[in-house]
Amino acid sequence: MIASGREPSMEDILASIKKVIAEDKDARTAQPSNEVQQDYQDSADDDVLELEEEVALKADAGPPLIDAATAGATRSALDQLSTVAASAPPPPQGNPLEDMIREMLRPMLKQWLDDNLPRLVDEHVKREISRITGRPV
Repeated sequence: MIASGREPSMEDILASIKKVIAEDKDARTAQPSNEVQQDYQDSADDDVLELEEEVALKADAGPPLIDAATAGATRSALDQLSTVAASAPPPPQGNPLEDMIREMLRPMLKQWLDDNLPRLVDEHVKREISRITGRPV
């Protein structure tokens, strides 16, 4: 299909792609024999780990890093924290001071944006147009 010493043409590349796609379709539509299906099923059954089976740990982790007294004291402290956290009242949904300040600043921010935003946007657009075109606007 391809002559030696030259690069493949677009037609050659497209023909090769079509051939691979056709072979792939043929391979997918071909029905495997019952023997192949049975072999696959047998190998798949070997790889399935049932949840009822216990998994044996193969590596020895060695002695524990902390002794029982330290673990018990730590567990007790964490249980105490958990009890206090469960009985604590929920935090307020909003901070009243922040809400009040936000409402006071809202009109001032709106006025500033109304006065300055068009000018700022215009300056940035002109600067970007100049950068893209290479000519001052």
